[in-house]
Amino acid sequence: MQSALPIDKMTVSDKLQLMELLWDDLCRTPEQVPSPGWHEKILQERAKRTTEGTAKFSNWSEAKENIRNSVK
Repeated sequence: MQSALPIDKMTVSDKLQLMELLWDDLCRTPEQVPSPGWHEKILQERAKRTTEGTAKFSNWSEAKENIRNSVK
């Protein structure tokens, strides 16, 4: 699908606002947004580790730091 929006002419702020509008619209009909098969597998693995007591949890600050470090 070709976009009629001049994305290359938009400011970062405009792009972020557009993304928020898109997410809000998609959230109105979540049943129409397919979840990739690998999501189910990951959730099952995490549930298994939680049940077994082997899951490791981080507080939100640590989680954000881990994410930042992993994308550097």
